[in-house]
Amino acid sequence: MSRRSLGWLLGPVTMLCLIGSAFAQSAYPNKPVRIIVPYTAGSATDILARTIGQKLSETWGQPVVVDARPGAGGTIGTEAAARAAPDGYTLVMATNATHGINVSLYKQLPYDPIKDFAPIVLTATLPYMLLAHPTFPANTYQELVTLAKSQPGKLDLAGGVSTAHLALGLLNTQAGIQINYITYKSTPPALTDVLGGQVKLLIADPAVALGHIKAGRLKPLAVTTLKRLSLLPEVPTLNELGLAGYEVVAWWGVMAPAGTPREIVAKVNADVLKALALPDVREKLLGMGIFPAGSTPAELATYVQAEIPKWANAVKAAGLQAQ
Repeated sequence: MSRRSLGWLLGPVTMLCLIGSAFAQSAYPNKPVRIIVPYTAGSATDILARTIGQKLSETWGQPVVVDARPGAGGTIGTEAAARAAPDGYTLVMATNATHGINVSLYKQLPYDPIKDFAPIVLTATLPYMLLAHPTFPANTYQELVTLAKSQPGKLDLAGGVSTAHLALGLLNTQAGIQINYITYKSTPPALTDVLGGQVKLLIADPAVALGHIKAGRLKPLAVTTLKRLSLLPEVPTLNELGLAGYEVVAWWGVMAPAGTPREIVAKVNADVLKALALPDVREKLLGMGIFPAGSTPAELATYVQAEIPKWANAVKAAGLQAQ
């Protein structure tokens, strides 16, 4: 058979393969999709992933499985996502910790937050709160500072994410106090120990703390935003309590492994934005102190690039050392 004849035969076959590939992408997803959460079940990241995942499952007609992979400040689950096949069937809930703070907190981060991921959409932002067990002797931030100064290095605070660690570091630096940070894999186990009285102070988000505050199991001392939260308008900000410019706010974004096809990135972006716009989703998230966001993939990429130097400066100002 001549090369020309072979070309005529291969031409239609090649065309069919290209059509089949395009059809496969247009049919995405045609099997279950996994969203890796680099923190434990019950964390705010997990709650957000499950809320969005449920809506995506309804839209796609395919199961969306939330896969919790906690540990090492979110690096374990995030690395697993970075190493997954770039086919759209593994997504990850990236955070300001995994893609911003950890660059400065870990000497050997096992992934590159820019090169190893395809940004898809900024999903939400989240404030933090300074909380205490009901039996803790200080009932206000000012009383806490007085107590901490009278007992330097004697008070402990629990936290489950690097954002909480950084928030305490900035608090110690700006207030001139020394409270010890007790590290947990994620916020839920830290919360459990504080509720049990093993540790008396906590930095956590409203998503996991609000119900306990309303039930009187935790008392809020301050919030980490520049403005007070509408959910708890009576709780002052650290900014207004004398720590000028103090602001620690977390964020989440859906990402995929680098190399994921643009068509799939665009589809996930559009469908997540639709989910975030649903009234029941917004009501649920806002009720927990989570603020729905939204972005294009390019906007999220730009946002993450700006976050890395911002958090690096905060880590340095807080006097934290890379591990």
